[in-house]
Amino acid sequence: MALLKPADQKTLRDRFAALDKDVNLVMFTQTLECQYCEETRMLIEEIASLSDKLSVEIHNFVTDKDKVEEYQIDKIPAVAIVGDKDYGIRFYGIPAGYELMSLIEGIEDVSQGDSGLNAASREMIAQIDTPTRIQVFVTPTCPYCPGAVRMAHKLAMENENIIADMVEAIEFPYLAQKYGVQGVPKTVVNADVDFVGALPEATFVQEVLKSGAA
Repeated sequence: MALLKPADQKTLRDRFAALDKDVNLVMFTQTLECQYCEETRMLIEEIASLSDKLSVEIHNFVTDKDKVEEYQIDKIPAVAIVGDKDYGIRFYGIPAGYELMSLIEGIEDVSQGDSGLNAASREMIAQIDTPTRIQVFVTPTCPYCPGAVRMAHKLAMENENIIADMVEAIEFPYLAQKYGVQGVPKTVVNADVDFVGALPEATFVQEVLKSGAA
């Protein structure tokens, strides 16, 4: 059964016609004890079927330990958007509701190989020289969350030291509790900096740079 409406499929086919380089959607899943793994896999495969520029690679979270380590995956369902290289773009939880657009725009950015950030932002992000993890907590019904997710993913594209995660707060309540998520989008950087809201580009970058890793 298709998860996307025919009209949405057509819209995505039209958008994907402009894709430049090939994009691989690398998913981590398992059969048991994963509430949304099956739905996430169905969604990813359906999206990939809409363009010959897209492919899907499925790995088992339990048995494919080499790939889990390579992509630094620590929970499922997980999806990495990979182009000519791994830019550190991750989705944890099903990218449904408003977050579907985060996935689509992430695919487009990776296909182009360009974050689209301005020169000043690129220069500041280049200062980050140690491993940095940006987690953006979201819910599918939050209209402001995709902006924060995409901004985090853009930063990851600019610096190989950054991994940026979309984390669906409802699917990972223990993490939401750990980081005190009461409103979304909430962004956590290396567990020592956090802020709420979809901030403008310059402000978002400045907040990330407050982390001890910067």
